[in-house]
Amino acid sequence: MSTPTAAPTIDGFADSGFRRTRAAFEQAFAGKPEMGAALAVRFAGETVVDLWGGVADARTGAPWERDTRSVVFSCTKGLMSVLIARLVERGLIEYGAPVAQYWPEFAAAGKEHITVAQALSHRAGLSAFREPVSVDELVDWNRMTARIAAAEPIREPGSGYQYHAITHGWMTGELIRRVTGNTPRAEFESVISAPLGGGIGLGTVPGDDPGVAHLVAAPSMYENTAALTAYAPPGEPDWLDLAMTLGGALPSELVSPTGGFNDPRIREAQIPGAGGIASARALATAWSATITTTDGVRLVGDDALAEATQVQSEGEPLISVPGPWPRWGMGLQLDSGARRYVTGRGFGHDGAGGQVAFADPGFGGGIGFAFVTNQLEAVDDTRATAIVDALRADLA
Repeated sequence: MSTPTAAPTIDGFADSGFRRTRAAFEQAFAGKPEMGAALAVRFAGETVVDLWGGVADARTGAPWERDTRSVVFSCTKGLMSVLIARLVERGLIEYGAPVAQYWPEFAAAGKEHITVAQALSHRAGLSAFREPVSVDELVDWNRMTARIAAAEPIREPGSGYQYHAITHGWMTGELIRRVTGNTPRAEFESVISAPLGGGIGLGTVPGDDPGVAHLVAAPSMYENTAALTAYAPPGEPDWLDLAMTLGGALPSELVSPTGGFNDPRIREAQIPGAGGIASARALATAWSATITTTDGVRLVGDDALAEATQVQSEGEPLISVPGPWPRWGMGLQLDSGARRYVTGRGFGHDGAGGQVAFADPGFGGGIGFAFVTNQLEAVDDTRATAIVDALRADLA
């Protein structure tokens, strides 16, 4: 008879009005002894939930600490889209303008008419490359942006949407670099990380990696990879897999014990489609600052947010997979059957393996939310969904 695994110690606090939220966070660890996670919620700019527990590295048993950071994968896209919204607000970028207006080399291979809005909303036809990408290329900003600029779309731009899992970040990041002169990492640091107290960044810096959780792909991640092969278009490459792996630079599950986003070399690179590294506290703070002044910072104004959250893509993607399907604004993931927020006014971005981060102006002074975990799940992962449901009940 096996001995039940002891429940992890949960540290931190949740205000008395958020008991359901805390209970849902605790329940997320059930049957997952290798899991570490953190949850943070800011309400009207104030921290009301700040919890963490489990293990940051199952190989050593190192616990998840108050300031443990983890790779947040596509949550990064949401904040990159916030940076673009700021540049639109300042008049430096127009959503309706061609990307090539700011980045002339991007016009190659029939891409001269692709707009910023199409690039942000996964309608550029550039979700994958026709030729494989190596790790050496993946970590080299100039080589990857040159690959994007030269690439021939795999689908007619504007004909529909197909999720740009990794490539999205090189388009937003190079747009930022072209109009500000800053690398995307420098812009992220100066606009988001430094003003809000750190704990979040676009990749790590050399020597910083020990503070980052080790990632574990659960069996459901492998099951999901296998299931998606059934949706590869007949007679074509497996574009869904290529969107994640880039043809070999990354494993299909995005991590292996020492590879993918567990590799310090990849973590140190600027990969704005997936390479953000943050604590839950810092991530929730950043999203709170999109809708209300938080720690003295407001990242973007209401009018700019209204424009950035106009629906651009929804429904069935060009390469069909089973629903429910997501809904996109200008790079921001909107409330949909695929990702519910507290109210229908929420916006943010989830990330591979179970990460969820968003802002929701639908209650009082607004909500900034982040759930971050190092145990990556895919099929039927309900951890963050259950926490959001509990938060909705607490607020009601």
